[in-house]
Amino acid sequence: MPIQERRAWSLAVTSLLGYAVYLGLLIAGISYVPALLWSVGGAVLVDMVARGRGQKLDQRDREIGRFGEHIGQSLVVAGAVAAMLLALFEAPYFWIANVIYLAFVLSSVLGSIAKIYAYRRGFHPW
Repeated sequence: MPIQERRAWSLAVTSLLGYAVYLGLLIAGISYVPALLWSVGGAVLVDMVARGRGQKLDQRDREIGRFGEHIGQSLVVAGAVAAMLLALFEAPYFWIANVIYLAFVLSSVLGSIAKIYAYRRGFHPW
């Protein structure tokens, strides 16, 4: 398994676990602001430690990385539009923050899935 595919797995798993921890903290009754900050910070830290130092990327790795990022960014845009609509309708900060966080989580998971699929099934650039 190429190191970049392992990194994609790592990002997908840490994103989902971080979000699960966040939801668990919310259910436990902790305020969403510290729960959000700690779960995002913890997921970023765990992912940085899991990734370690990288190796040189070849052309295929760069193209697969770009492909996965483009796929994942679509959900960031959708989340930003949803958050903007919530702000326009003066929704509580809780919902705006949660829509943005969910968009980031789904973006990293979808982008990682696209990268894993490209590594497993092959990638043919346009």
